[in-house]
This record gives sequence, C-alpha cells and structure tokens, in this order.
Amino acid sequence: MSDQADRIYERLLVLRAQAGDAEALTELVERFSPRLRYFLRKLLGEARHRGRSLQGDGAEDALQDVWLDVVRQLARLKDPQALVAWLYRIARDRAYGRLRKSRRAEPLDETSVADSAADEGEFSPEDAARIHAALDQLPAEQREVLVLRFLEEMSYEQIASVVGCQLGTVRSRIHYGKQALRRILETNP
Repeated sequence: MSDQADRIYERLLVLRAQAGDAEALTELVERFSPRLRYFLRKLLGEARHRGRSLQGDGAEDALQDVWLDVVRQLARLKDPQALVAWLYRIARDRAYGRLRKSRRAEPLDETSVADSAADEGEFSPEDAARIHAALDQLPAEQREVLVLRFLEEMSYEQIASVVGCQLGTVRSRIHYGKQALRRILETNP
C-alpha cells in the first residue's frame, strides 16, 4: 500500500472505531502498538541510567494505559488525520507520568534555543543497532524528538504537538540531538 493509501486507510479505521467497530480498533492497536512500545521504551529507558530500568514492564504497562486512554477518548478525536500525533502525545504523557512517579525524571527544559538548520542526513542500515543503543545515552528531550522525526517520520509541526513545545524548540532539540548522537557514535565505533 502506498503511504497516501495507508494514511487514508488509517483514517477510515479511526472513523470505524469511533462508530463502535471493535475490529477497526483491534487493527489500530495491531498497527501502532509496536511503534508506540519502542517509543515508550526509549522514553522510559532514561531511568535505567539512574540505576533502575522502567523499560520492561513499565513500557508494557504504559502501552496498556495508552490504549485504555484511546478507547475512552477516541470519540472525542475530531480529526482522524491527527491520530498519529494524538497517540504519541498520550504515550508521552503516560511515560513522563511514570517517570515522575518513580522520581527519576529530570525536569524538561522547554526554552527555545536559536533556530538552526538541521540537516536531514540518513544513517545506513548497518549502523542501526549502534544508533538504537546510542539513542539510550541521549537526554530524554533529544531522544524523543529524534525517534519521532527519523523513526516515525513525523513533521516538525506534529512533533511540536506531541511534545507540547514551540517549533523552534523542536528544531533545536533535533539539531543538538543529532550532534550528540554523532559524538556518541564517533567515540564508540
């Protein structure tokens, strides 16, 4: 299926799920759970660096909570095109809620650093494992925007909606996150 056809089909699934079609909701869960699980693991992985991992059961529990929120609130989603950003916003809120409860989260810095032109370079497939491991070493703010941009292929505007900050802040976090990721990859060949 082409990207455009896939997006249209996802919108149709949302409309069907909003109308009470359990099969459509099940398909949405099957389509998005692996990607949301990865996102949650990357966000909750920061706690591992502080002595304890919240990834395993924490990510699975958070994922279940995300889908419970979706079931409860799906009827209120006015724009089916906004589904992806909406799902990731719920997932992000759940992850940071868990981190706050564990008292292991650092406060987010929502200040915008000067906009910078971030290049959109791609990494080769053979570097994937190193990149995924290096992502775990980044601050949460940088890690989440890099995952959303390069793995979920969200626009800067969608990312700003998910993380709840200004567009310039998203650009800055992506720019500095890519720089930090490069430094990690260069020092750990």
